[in-house]
Amino acid sequence: MTDSADSLREKRKRETTRALTETARRLTTDRGFAGFTVEELCAEVGVSRRTFFNYFESKENAVFGFAAIDSRQEALEAEFAARDGALLDDFIDLTIARFELFNPLDDAPALFAIIEQEPRLLKAAFAQLAENERRDMALIVQRTGESADAELRAEVMVHTVGALVRLSMDQLLHHHSTIPFADLVSRRLDVARSVYAPSQKAD
Repeated sequence: MTDSADSLREKRKRETTRALTETARRLTTDRGFAGFTVEELCAEVGVSRRTFFNYFESKENAVFGFAAIDSRQEALEAEFAARDGALLDDFIDLTIARFELFNPLDDAPALFAIIEQEPRLLKAAFAQLAENERRDMALIVQRTGESADAELRAEVMVHTVGALVRLSMDQLLHHHSTIPFADLVSRRLDVARSVYAPSQKAD
């Protein structure tokens, strides 16, 4: 019974989160980003200001759909932290699982239109990206343990995988690839490994 109640509660939270984001985008399109307040957004959706800030840190994050951490994402990260396989492979698996959970491709057309209308929102998007990267670096350090170069290794891994993700997203969005995201990332990871592998020069 408790699990069922928790599932229903999580479903309602996701529905409210989605309603806030969709309404924030509509208001931005209709009035411009500065043309409405958080209070007006909340009134449109029928939630309190307190509820809004339980879900989003800012109006900008609501427009982009950058919600506070999702319980499903927390579960994926906890699973990553508990695994004992190859660190890079496990981090790639986490990255792919997140993509499949949230699929940013669904929101891409709406976001591109809003950014074209309100280019200043790019600053908030980059700030959230940096925050996500810091979160992942901390997650990797948590799993590997503190060492002299733990943070540097985590930084290199997160930014390297991030580059592979961006290349794969570009393939999907701008070149209309029909290859699944997981395969695009894995293929680029294989190439990266070959590029950085020790040289096999003949004697």
